[in-house]
Amino acid sequence: MLRRSILLSGLAAGAAAAAPAAAAAPSERLPLFRRDWGSGRPVLFAASWALDSRIWAYQVAHLSDRGFRCIAYDRRGHGRSPLARTGYDMDVFADDLRGVIDELDLREVALVGHSMGCAEILHYLARHGTGRVRKVALLAPAAPFLLRTADNPYGAPMAWHEAAMRRWARDFPGWAQENKAPFFTPQTSPALADWLTGQLVETPPAVAIATYRALLQTDLRPGLPKVDRPTLILQGDQDASAPLDATGRRVAAGVRGAELRVYPGAPHGLFVTHMDQVNADLEGFLRA
Repeated sequence: MLRRSILLSGLAAGAAAAAPAAAAAPSERLPLFRRDWGSGRPVLFAASWALDSRIWAYQVAHLSDRGFRCIAYDRRGHGRSPLARTGYDMDVFADDLRGVIDELDLREVALVGHSMGCAEILHYLARHGTGRVRKVALLAPAAPFLLRTADNPYGAPMAWHEAAMRRWARDFPGWAQENKAPFFTPQTSPALADWLTGQLVETPPAVAIATYRALLQTDLRPGLPKVDRPTLILQGDQDASAPLDATGRRVAAGVRGAELRVYPGAPHGLFVTHMDQVNADLEGFLRA
């Protein structure tokens, strides 16, 4: 059964034309778009930076056909969710995730994220607890902390991040095309690569920059010990966007009992490049 809906009420007139500004209060609620397909044990998907719920199409197709209810939502300012003026910080993103869980009254839900979606899940668990959560699956996590500091040699310097954001502000589509290849493998069809890259450049640059800044400013390391649910991490050893040693291995070391499965040759976009393996691993983990 297919259920597509907009949560809560409609967006106030004119808000779609506004640009992100200062962070909103965590209590602000928005009508986040969601895709809801299938029936059975609930699985809630959180999307990558600057991408939306469509990226999970092939995981939803696989898992919903095998007895899982699959829900994927668009982050504020992404896809079919409202382009809010405010609220682009990790606290609000975690509260938005909680809003989807509460609105649907999800219990014993499995949370699945990719890249920044993993960071939102980890922040949600640290901020709101694990009471409604059964399991956690993190694909190529952009976590726990991307910024190089005195106590975090694994991050990149702020100057590197700022240079990237300046490029996005000038030519986001050009940057996306130039950096497309490392996200995929040579075997990935051009159509599939173009499909995902097209989603990326649909995200307004102002939103992409504000969202990335929020991720940079949030150190998730202190919250990792609060994750007390079975956790599976899937990541490739050729991940150029979130290098394995700086991200997945660090998360696995911080979450008690977490299992890290490394895919030889897999890039950041492993959910499409290594689709069959990812789908099988997710199904086995979620079914157990």
